[in-house]
Amino acid sequence: MLIRHLGNYDWENTLVLNYKEEGTHFKSITRRVLCEGLADVPCQLRYFEIAPEGYSTLEHHQHAHLVMIFRGEGEVLLGDKIYPVQEKDVVTIPAQTWHQFRATKGTTFGFLCLVNIDRDRPFLPTEDDLKLLRQNPEIAAFIRS
Repeated sequence: MLIRHLGNYDWENTLVLNYKEEGTHFKSITRRVLCEGLADVPCQLRYFEIAPEGYSTLEHHQHAHLVMIFRGEGEVLLGDKIYPVQEKDVVTIPAQTWHQFRATKGTTFGFLCLVNIDRDRPFLPTEDDLKLLRQNPEIAAFIRS
């Protein structure tokens, strides 16, 4: 199957979806499913786009992610470090690792994300988790929850 890129970060026959169905722990982010995988490649390829000053959910999972920055630049919290990221950077997110993406440069920030089709639901931070994360002043200033 071929899904053509139509320009302007749009693909044919794909819908712009809500990032998640509910919650207030994210801001100004959308999702597109570009590929649902194949029998011998059971993964889903998604494109997320974050508007300026938007962010994804602070979360972790039992599964890993592979992310490629596709548009603009921003920052990612990965475990206990914050990294600046830009187009063509690749981010590997191991299982059980806190992560959050932010569009911090005043422009739209987009990334491709590859995950297994069969995966767990995200774990959100508890108050105790947030206390531990916020012990690092840099992370405390970065995270949104």
